[in-house]
Amino acid sequence: MLRIAIPNKGSLAEDSIAVLKEAGYKQRTDSRDLVLVDIENQVEFYYLRPRDIALYVGSGELEAGITGRDLLIDSEAEAVEILSLGYGGSTFRFAAPSGENWKISDIEGKRVASAYPGLVNAHLNSLGIKSTVVRLDGAVESSVRLGVADLIADVVSTGNTLRQAGLEIFAEPILVSEAILITRDSEKNNLALQILLRRLQGVITARLYVLLDYDVPRDKAEAACAITPGLESPTISPLQNEKWVAVRAMVLRKETNRVMDELWDLGARGILVTDIHACRL
Repeated sequence: MLRIAIPNKGSLAEDSIAVLKEAGYKQRTDSRDLVLVDIENQVEFYYLRPRDIALYVGSGELEAGITGRDLLIDSEAEAVEILSLGYGGSTFRFAAPSGENWKISDIEGKRVASAYPGLVNAHLNSLGIKSTVVRLDGAVESSVRLGVADLIADVVSTGNTLRQAGLEIFAEPILVSEAILITRDSEKNNLALQILLRRLQGVITARLYVLLDYDVPRDKAEAACAITPGLESPTISPLQNEKWVAVRAMVLRKETNRVMDELWDLGARGILVTDIHACRL
């Protein structure tokens, strides 16, 4: 039976449970449940602290898990990313006192406060920069004012909290993170894991794409297909009116309205958009 770790709380947990449900797996209905056995799919789900998931997978206690890319790197566990899931996004940046025009080289020899010391150390080592990383579990943005650190490395969204603390972002992002599926190298060929991987890939694709159907004059079909090339190629079917054809293609959800406008201008009519709930490609 495949054993999978899932975040036990927060938005990462909610999104992970939702995507697994869409993939056909049973999920808990009570947030106090820490283990759920899906007999039909032969999977055991363990609901754990997000920070612990990579350690359990890396040690071999569990075959797979869903966690953040940042948490995987920070853990330094013997686990690898095999699929990005498209939710739980975050960006890690350096921030230092405003008005001092910091550069990446200025970090040399300084104290860097972060809740992700493993992640920050790995990044600094890749740049050949030596500094002292101070681990803090919260209120990282206050560490400079309190004299604990010279700068910080933290998750940044709008940057408002940093500005309120008198800090400003500098240098390129340390990491762009999101929810990922992880395992160990030795488990990559696990049949049950491959089934999970295909199901999750199908859900992710279904969320990204819609199915577009439309009728178009036969002499405009080639131009229409250039607008909607699909993943491999669109499906073209004859209509009773021989001067028209029906076209079906997958289109990126975010581009739907632009594509519909272009097709209408080309002369297409009867344009229909259908959600995709699951797929295998």
